[in-house]
Amino acid sequence: MKLITAIVNKEDSRAVCNELLKHKFYVTRLATTGGFLMAGNMTLLICTEDEKVDECISIISQFCKQRTEIVPGTATMGLGIESAMPMEVTVGGATIIVTNVERFEKL
Repeated sequence: MKLITAIVNKEDSRAVCNELLKHKFYVTRLATTGGFLMAGNMTLLICTEDEKVDECISIISQFCKQRTEIVPGTATMGLGIESAMPMEVTVGGATIIVTNVERFEKL
């Protein structure tokens, strides 16, 4: 068994979760906040068999595309730095971590 932890943009999370559920993956969603832009994310926890990891990651990659957005000039960029002008930043995509699961029980 593997635990897939996928951090995705909150705007992508609904489509990703719906598709994962269609393919019989069980997903737990946690609302999280990113560091640089302090933007909303969803952290998805998916436990699956080893042979289904690639299928799961493929589904996530289909629905989590990177895109550029303009961030207002009043956005705080973490570390106390503020931008005086609007900035174009890349958002979206996914950060995926796969770890071994020593024991899994569904009660």
